Amino acid sequence: MAISRGTGRTTGATFKTDFAIAAIAGFLALSPVAWTHAADRPLSEADQTCLACHSQERLEKKIADKETLSLHIQADAFAKSVHRVIGCAGCHADVSLESHPSNAKKIASARDYSIASTEICRGCHTDKFKLYEGSIHASLVRDGNAAAPVCTDCHSPHAVSPKAVYETMAAVPCKNCHFDIFSAYAASMHGKARNKPGESAAPLCSGCHSAHEVAAASSGEGRKGACFGCHAGALAAHQEWLPNAELHFETVSCPVCHSPTAKRRVDLRLFNSVARQDLAEQRGVPKFERRARSADAKGGGLDAIELWNFMKVFNRDGAAGKTTLRGRMEVSSGVEAHQLADKSQAISDCNTCHREGAEAFQSVTVSIAGPDGRPLRYGANKEVLNSVFSVDSMGGFYAIGSTRIKLLDILFLLSLFSGIAVPVVHLTARWAFRRYLNKVEAEKGSGSAPEQGRPVSGGRPGGRGSR
Repeated sequence: MAISRGTGRTTGATFKTDFAIAAIAGFLALSPVAWTHAADRPLSEADQTCLACHSQERLEKKIADKETLSLHIQADAFAKSVHRVIGCAGCHADVSLESHPSNAKKIASARDYSIASTEICRGCHTDKFKLYEGSIHASLVRDGNAAAPVCTDCHSPHAVSPKAVYETMAAVPCKNCHFDIFSAYAASMHGKARNKPGESAAPLCSGCHSAHEVAAASSGEGRKGACFGCHAGALAAHQEWLPNAELHFETVSCPVCHSPTAKRRVDLRLFNSVARQDLAEQRGVPKFERRARSADAKGGGLDAIELWNFMKVFNRDGAAGKTTLRGRMEVSSGVEAHQLADKSQAISDCNTCHREGAEAFQSVTVSIAGPDGRPLRYGANKEVLNSVFSVDSMGGFYAIGSTRIKLLDILFLLSLFSGIAVPVVHLTARWAFRRYLNKVEAEKGSGSAPEQGRPVSGGRPGGRGSR
C-alpha cells in the first residue's frame, strides 16, 4: 500500500528509522506554519507512485470470511491531509515496492486491521493515545464492541484534517455514531449558537466530553462538571431565587430544568457512604443485575421490601450501613440531555416537583456504575420513594411535598402531640391544684369554717336550752 525508503528491504533498523522520521514529521505537522508550507508543495514522487494504483476506484483486498478491505485512497484528499508531510512510508514503513503487492500478510478482518493500525498512531501521538486508552471508547473496544471507535474511525488516516476542521458542526466526527444525540444538540441553544456566523463560545461535543478522553457523562458529577466549565456563576445566580440552591445542584441534573420537554426519573445510585463515592461494578464480576433479579420476586421492578432485602445483600459482608442509595433526578435519555433550551424557557415553578404525584417521581431506577463508567440500571416501583422501609437506605433524598412517607408523618404528629400534651397537662394540673388551695385558704379567712374550741349544741329540737 506504500513503498519503503532505500533499497526496499524491510529490516528492523529501517523500520525504526522510518518510524523516527514519521514521529518528527508528525510533530512538524502540528505546526500551522509547517503545514501551510507543506500544503503548497506537490506530493513526493514516492507518494505519487503509490497513488498511481491506490487512487483507482474499487481497489480492494480479499481477506478472511469473504470480507474485503478497501485499498482506495482519494488522491486529492490525501494531498490536503496533514499526513502528507510524512508521506505514505511514514505509516506503511513495512511495505516495499519490490515485493508489493504481496498476499503474505494475513488479515483476519477489517476490524482487526483497524485496531492493529492504532499502534502506528501511538508512535506519533503518544499523549493523545494515552488519553484515548482511558476513555469509554477504548473500554468498549477491549470488551469486543465492534461499533466502538478507534483512531481511524474518527480520523480517516488518508484525509486527516487540521484540528480546526474538527471543531466545526459540519465535520465533527461524533455524529457518525451519535446521530440522534447530535441532531438534538444541533437544535438546542448550544447548537444554534455554534451554528451562527462568526466566533462562538458555545460548546461542541469535545467541549463537554473531551476529544479523546471521552468519559460516560452520566457517571458521578460528569454532567454538572461539564456545565460548570462554562457556567461558573450558575450557583450564585440560582441562589438569588432558588431556595437551597446548592442542595438542588447536588440532587438535580441541569437538563432536568433546562430541557423542559424531557421526561424525568429518579435514579437511586448505590453509594459507598464511607468512601463517599458511587459504587462501581467490577469488571468480570457482575453482581448488580443478578442480585436485583434475585430480589425482584415478581419481576415487575423492586418494591420497597425487595429493595430493602437487595440492600441487605450488598451490606451482608460485615459492612452494614456502608452501602446506601443516593437519589438524583435526571432526564430519561441522552438525547433529552442535549435538548437544552434557552434559560427563559427553563422550569422555575417549584410546584413542578414539590407536589404529591409529581410526574418526575413516577419513574424510578436503581443503578450502579458499570466497568466502563456507564450506569447499569434496574427498575423499581415508585412506592419505594414513599416507604418507611426505604428510610435507612435512601439517606437524605427527600423532596418536600413529593416523597412523603405517611407513616413517618403520623409518627411525627404523634410525637408532636405528645411533646405538646405533656407540658399542657402538667401546667393544667398545677393551675387546678393552686386554684383549689386558694379556695381553701379563702374559706378559712371568711370564718365559714367552725371555730376551734367553741362548743356545739347537741340538744334535741324543741328541747330546753340554757337560760
